Amino acid sequence: MKKNLGILGLLVAVCVVAALFGDNFLTGYNLQNLTQRTALFAILALGASLVIATGGIDLSIGSVVCLAGIATPWLLVERGWSPWAAIPAVLAASAAIGLFHGLLVTRLRLQPFLVTLCGLLLYRGIARWMTGDQSQGFQGEFDAVRSIALAKFPIGLEAYRLPATVIPLVVLSTLIAVFLHRTVAGRWLLATGRNEAAARYSGIPTARLVTGAYVACSLIAGIGGMLFIFDIGSAQPSDFGNFYELYAIAAAVLGGCSLRGGEASVVGVVLGAATLQVLRTAIILLGLSSQLEFAVIGAVLLVGVSADELVRRHHARRREQP
Repeated sequence: MKKNLGILGLLVAVCVVAALFGDNFLTGYNLQNLTQRTALFAILALGASLVIATGGIDLSIGSVVCLAGIATPWLLVERGWSPWAAIPAVLAASAAIGLFHGLLVTRLRLQPFLVTLCGLLLYRGIARWMTGDQSQGFQGEFDAVRSIALAKFPIGLEAYRLPATVIPLVVLSTLIAVFLHRTVAGRWLLATGRNEAAARYSGIPTARLVTGAYVACSLIAGIGGMLFIFDIGSAQPSDFGNFYELYAIAAAVLGGCSLRGGEASVVGVVLGAATLQVLRTAIILLGLSSQLEFAVIGAVLLVGVSADELVRRHHARRREQP
């Protein structure tokens, strides 16, 4: 709860600075776009938080976004599949990628960093080979499919419409929050992240939980990839989804997920994603170089990891005191 208040305070502070020094920050159009981008990246961050809660990491999120996003119009337009076949196929392939990662981590005992780093290269390469490195996008007959994801709902605010991507964000947030904090399996998952050996000796099926976390992360990344491609319309496989894993991991860490595992906060993750997107928008509105964007992400990750370590040491010292 305290971590959530801290990130909320940071979000408010950044919003105030952006509103004071950025001329167009409070316009309905900008806030609408900000909501859209926050929802999309928060979805990816929620998937990353499940893996981080187990003490793992997934560096392949951006490449899974690329493969799923590129494969959707490729199957629909190039191969003539119907949406009822293409979308389930893409989601099934995304889940299979997570299963592949989970089995390598739990059965072969490979390091998650190495497994997902290889995946980062592998899936983008597959997307580029599959499409001949050509841009993929939607044509007229599939505008109805895109319109579902691009729908916006009036909520009584002038020039502002609530993007439809908020709906899957709310659904996923609710499901993950209930899973983590209201189910036995969710408590087992967090226990696995805190001390996998102790959890395993206590009879918890740690291998299944870790594998399930990777499956969920890749599946959510696949959903995010389709939402992104619906949003932008077309994309080039060589750069679509680049560094999206950094946004997801940074939002999760900033939102209170410990890279050591065992901690996760759905509200914190969403606030972390919102903070990163407001920072990104503020950099543009304040006239700063867009190249600072990645410097900001790196600084946020460094601050988050440092704060997590300092808090851990503080609690350890308090426990040692009589």
